[in-house]
Amino acid sequence: MDELTKDESRALHEALDDEYRAWATYDQVLADFGACRPFHHIRDAEGRHIDALAALFVRYGLALPPNPWIGKVPHFANAREACEAGVAAEITNGEMYERLLGATIHPDILAVFRRLQEASQRRHLPAFQRCAGRTTHHRGTDQGHHGHSGGHPA
Repeated sequence: MDELTKDESRALHEALDDEYRAWATYDQVLADFGACRPFHHIRDAEGRHIDALAALFVRYGLALPPNPWIGKVPHFANAREACEAGVAAEITNGEMYERLLGATIHPDILAVFRRLQEASQRRHLPAFQRCAGRTTHHRGTDQGHHGHSGGHPA
């Protein structure tokens, strides 16, 4: 049972790519806006998610690709846009793991996918929802614009 199916290999690569993108995006938000909540803690958690997936790559003899997203993620006009994008990204992440769980039979991979999905849905998503709610109640914010799209280059 140590050999991966093609679907499992693709699932691991997709999961890693998504975690790489999240890490790079949240790191860019910190670079653009400083140590704003909740990005610092969630970026660090995404690093731990990458480490958990990297351990599976090593265990199954897969080459670990570098993070292709560094410097290639959107910049946001303000923290509210970044928080709203975080909400959308974590919803998509949860859906991705739900789909990938169906493509996986190895118990260790299933356990990691479930743990990462739970962190995304029970911790990261609510933190970004609180963040988006906090920032949308300030006067002078552009409440008609949503930051789900590509953001604005700096």
